[in-house]
Amino acid sequence: MPTFTKLRSGSWRVQVRRKNEYIANTFVRRRDAEEWALDVERSIDRGTPIRRSRPFEQPRIFSDLITLHLDDLAQVGKPVRRSKSMVLKALKISLGRTNLKELTRERLIEFGRKRAAQGAGPATIAIDFSFIRTILLHAAAVHGINVSVENVQLARAALKHLDLVGKSNERDRRPSQDELDRLIGYTESNAQQYLPLGRIVRFAVATAMRQAEICRIEWTDVDMSKRTVTIRDRKDPRRKDGTNKWFLSSIRPGTMPGSLCSSSGFSRAASDAFFHTTRSR
Repeated sequence: MPTFTKLRSGSWRVQVRRKNEYIANTFVRRRDAEEWALDVERSIDRGTPIRRSRPFEQPRIFSDLITLHLDDLAQVGKPVRRSKSMVLKALKISLGRTNLKELTRERLIEFGRKRAAQGAGPATIAIDFSFIRTILLHAAAVHGINVSVENVQLARAALKHLDLVGKSNERDRRPSQDELDRLIGYTESNAQQYLPLGRIVRFAVATAMRQAEICRIEWTDVDMSKRTVTIRDRKDPRRKDGTNKWFLSSIRPGTMPGSLCSSSGFSRAASDAFFHTTRSR
């Protein structure tokens, strides 16, 4: 019996083991995987050559292009980051069932207007269109699929004239101490809140680190003898991985294993950390 596994991208991985033969393949739809597996089993039983791949099927809807893009990235070992993954997942819901022939300038403008009506700001819609363009460009350049990238550019230009697409507003101030105190007080007075959000907020303000950078810290990253802590994969506009940096700190010894974002770990260490110097490791 063939084995079918649904991948994170939404595709189906099928594995066939029969009479000491093993072969595997990946398909967008489970039905295609089942048909291919049946053909392979028949070929093995008859002793005829196995068709190791299925002719490439032209995607029909936008969701197929997203899946194709994610599969290609997975094959070259390029992970999809959290933000991109969330945007593509949302696009699958909103535009995924749209036929590629219907992905016209008018349809994309309608999509932008709908997103704005739902409360999405100009910067958010700009990000959506950036990823739509990436998906279509990938399909055309890598797989030769006949899709129009120009429609995305025209729709974006139209939405920009309507002030529905644009850059994010630049922050013109920092939160006041009173606002921070009220925010921290609210989280710490919530009996149902088990995460030490107040400590995390203080830590974030003191270090200017992002949520993922803070919650990625583990006790193994702390060097008590050198009084330093390593922050792995610091955000960098050009390099997404391997940008580890270490910081001098006044962090006090802790005994709890695991992540500093655990309740016990944070109470032992993170709330007492104040970072002074940054250097590349």
